[in-house]
Amino acid sequence: MRTPVVMIIGLVLAPCGFLLSLIATFSPDWRELRSVSGAPVDEIIQQGIWDVCIASDISSSITCGQSDTTYFSQQVITVARGLMLTSLLVMAGGIVMASLGVRCWQENPNWLIAGLSGILIFISGVLSLIPVAYYTNLLSNITTTFTAGKFQVGYSIVIGYISSCFELIGGAFLILCLFHLCKRRNEKQANSFYNKYYRESSPKSIPSRKQAGQVFAVMQQFAHL
Repeated sequence: MRTPVVMIIGLVLAPCGFLLSLIATFSPDWRELRSVSGAPVDEIIQQGIWDVCIASDISSSITCGQSDTTYFSQQVITVARGLMLTSLLVMAGGIVMASLGVRCWQENPNWLIAGLSGILIFISGVLSLIPVAYYTNLLSNITTTFTAGKFQVGYSIVIGYISSCFELIGGAFLILCLFHLCKRRNEKQANSFYNKYYRESSPKSIPSRKQAGQVFAVMQQFAHL
């Protein structure tokens, strides 16, 4: 049996979403600070949820490991860390379950396990979308020790949105396996009902050809008498 399209799409988008979510979680560029007071004009402060780096517009050099206790003590950072890590764990479990459900090495997939994996992957997408959207909403209001005149969205936020979309779409396609499973069960119940109905309504005993021939021969003998 060929692997269903919904499972193929789910298995392609889910790992892509997981990889992008991993990059978004640990990359140090959720927010960029420009026009920093007391710093060169070309200097950029890149702030993630785990690290703070100093970069430049005119060079490729970047220095990470900067201290910013005020920034990391904000509630949005704590929430983002917890939800992103939880999303990664749930996503990993969903991908493993999806692999066991699709099971390309066997003839028929397990629609139930594949559908349940879609629920986990969809939940993972929601868990990663919440901190990204929350951080974006508070982008210019997150307190930091640096005094900047301009705040910009970093590439980590963009990657986070893309990964969430991949996970939500991939999970939704795998959830469709549950609808297919329900459809198959309904068809099976309908077929069993019809078979039972016709079996009960059919004649209990139907004479065979041999028996019918014997009866016909006896009738002919009586006709010649």
